[in-house]
Amino acid sequence: MKSTIGKPRGILNLKAGETKFQLSRYLPAQDLSFFVEHYWIVSWDLTGQEPYVQETLPYPSVHLVIEKNQSKVYGVVTRKFARLLENKGRAFGIKFKPGAFYPFVKSPVSRFTNATISFWDAFGLDGQALEEAILSQEDEGELIALAEKFLRERLPEQDKNVRVINEIVDSIIAHREITKVDDIVSRLNLNKRTVQRLFKQYVGVSPKWVIKRYRLHEVAERLAGGEVVDWPEIVLELGYSDQAHFIKDFKTIVGRTPAEYAKGLSGI
Repeated sequence: MKSTIGKPRGILNLKAGETKFQLSRYLPAQDLSFFVEHYWIVSWDLTGQEPYVQETLPYPSVHLVIEKNQSKVYGVVTRKFARLLENKGRAFGIKFKPGAFYPFVKSPVSRFTNATISFWDAFGLDGQALEEAILSQEDEGELIALAEKFLRERLPEQDKNVRVINEIVDSIIAHREITKVDDIVSRLNLNKRTVQRLFKQYVGVSPKWVIKRYRLHEVAERLAGGEVVDWPEIVLELGYSDQAHFIKDFKTIVGRTPAEYAKGLSGI
């Protein structure tokens, strides 16, 4: 598995996945970095092998995915995402920064949360030509150049609200003590209702969900790193009133209870 931007995060059971598929990730050109977080390319050859289910944690990002006969735009998924890999295939994706797909469509991104929209809905065109051009390109650099040409031809003006949203998300990531929307609006001196409205319109999910997602993802990473976790302390740290609510939210995001997830990591 190769990457230009460090180890990928949010891929469950990454070690097993590395034996089943290859993942490359690339940063965008500077003029596109306001909108694009990175590009990703996944390829697999499981010919003669059992299909493999790869699971990933949700992110507050829209993805444009190019894949044979099923290219589309994926809204934010609020639960663990599972993808069946079988036979031989390849997929290319553009991961947009949180809120940064809104300027392309100029309509609430919440309308396709946990859903997809076609290239026609997003860009007013049939994506077949782009799909064929990208998937026929073996050289990854040339493939990305084609995708960047496509984006530049449709590039909207930079929207100041996207910058605000990413400042919020960056702060949530950087400060583990942020567990409530009140924490972030106080830290950045923002209006709570404005933040909630922006996230619904631009990101497709609430700021509360984004905070919860990052805090629970951190717990999953700590478990994956072999840390022995003090559950009462974690529950208190994340602002939960009791352990049952924490377990319920963890299972919603990760797809398993903390105990089941830890057991799966150990291979038991």
